[in-house]
Amino acid sequence: MLSAPVAWIALLLFAGTMAFTGVKDALTMTISNRLVVLLFAAYIVLAPAAGVGFDTAFLSALAATTALACTIGLFTMGWIGGGDAKLVPVAILWLGHGLALEFVLYASVFGAALTLLILQLRRVPVPAPLTSRQWLRRMHDEETGIPYGVALAMAAVVLLPQSHWYNAVL
Repeated sequence: MLSAPVAWIALLLFAGTMAFTGVKDALTMTISNRLVVLLFAAYIVLAPAAGVGFDTAFLSALAATTALACTIGLFTMGWIGGGDAKLVPVAILWLGHGLALEFVLYASVFGAALTLLILQLRRVPVPAPLTSRQWLRRMHDEETGIPYGVALAMAAVVLLPQSHWYNAVL
């Protein structure tokens, strides 16, 4: 059984950091290594303090390691960015092995919707008063990728109520 106060801290830290990461990726097209390391280190500290059992932590780490191997492959093929490749396994570590496949599914659906939205936005010229917004110009640049961290953050936040962290605070 998880400790409710520590689970609250963990829940808020994970949700807040994922939301911040999604917004930052939308604005800058980068996912900071510091944020990924912060989430990883926080899990290492908070999971035992919250009472996450060895079996749960081990299986979550195994799922995260598998995800890392897959995302490194996707990164080397140029299909996702390096930040995305590191954020996926950390999110899976936090959400737990039981939500790993759902996380990938939700991230894929949100990512597809985001991609379609951005492709449609790129067909419309940036309004003159908004051309000074660097993030908007970057989003309209066809040479620029899709800020997939937004989809990853959305998937994590949507699935968080199904996680062991959320159940501990109810």
